Amino acid sequence: MALKRVGAQTVDLPLRPAICGCAAVGGKMEGEGPLGGLLDQVFSDERCGQASFELAEKRLFLEAVHRAIKKAGLQTGDIQFLLGGDLLNQIITSAFSARELGIPFIGLYGACSTMAESLALSGMLLDGEHALRVVCAASSHFCTAERQYRFPLEFASQRSPTAQWTVTGAGAALVSLDERDTPLARISRVCMGRVVDLGVTDANNMGAAMAPAAADTLLSLLTDTHTTPDDYDLIVTGDLGQVGHDLLCQLMREQRMALDEKRYVDCGLVIYDREAQDVHAGGSGCGCSAVTLSAALLPRLASGDIGRMIFMATGALMSPTSSQQGESIPGIAHAVVLESPGRSA
Repeated sequence: MALKRVGAQTVDLPLRPAICGCAAVGGKMEGEGPLGGLLDQVFSDERCGQASFELAEKRLFLEAVHRAIKKAGLQTGDIQFLLGGDLLNQIITSAFSARELGIPFIGLYGACSTMAESLALSGMLLDGEHALRVVCAASSHFCTAERQYRFPLEFASQRSPTAQWTVTGAGAALVSLDERDTPLARISRVCMGRVVDLGVTDANNMGAAMAPAAADTLLSLLTDTHTTPDDYDLIVTGDLGQVGHDLLCQLMREQRMALDEKRYVDCGLVIYDREAQDVHAGGSGCGCSAVTLSAALLPRLASGDIGRMIFMATGALMSPTSSQQGESIPGIAHAVVLESPGRSA
């Protein structure tokens, strides 16, 4: 039997699983940002009508999943697996959401790389014909992340210039092999990343911690597939922010794989207006890339405005305990090659 692996880290998906439904929801800050008009729902209340911030994040997750399934013209009973994750301890947002949805659940923790991780695994599940339809989702909430990883909101700590603003939002995508489902985009290849750690210990500088992993995965994908950045209409990273964006560009130049500024964007620099919104180095969180993908990128693939792109979300695999013990911050990045339905046909 021929393996579907291409090179060291990349997997080819000859059945080209299709993304057939997507949804993105966000909070007030996200609604006021450049993508606000593209969101399926904006919550002006940071608690989303719930008793706590954690319950609010669960509502965001559930809303995104329900809307993605509905927009695909399906019901929860049509889905074989839910792949999802978030930033909270024991991924409680995703797990408690799965408790309500009743869909067989595969919980993932890739930090802010979770949306790309879920899409990559869903693509392999479907291409292996282990399921017909899978839903991928990821969420984050500024208030839940702040009090878990940094300080209680009441502390009103000063943020450093390298700090990023955790997105309050969730994105979901329904991936299918059923020819009756209308494709928005197709997954053609995935590249699973390695853990890369260059010794960054500053928890307020996620961009510097994650950029080396992004460079490692991107170079692996390009090497495995014998392609260059110019072979893609767009290369999108998850949430490196300005610091990580600039560092990735530098690392790629050093490898003679320079990224064209018109073809490379970072979700952390797209979801907010850094001039008008005080988000310092940009956006972050599992919801950052999930919302940007579902709200802004998949519609462009569906229309044919983008023919082929790399969606590569990045994550910092830290915990409050590891930070308190002086551990450095390992980074991870997973990449998914997405193609417009017309290009893949």
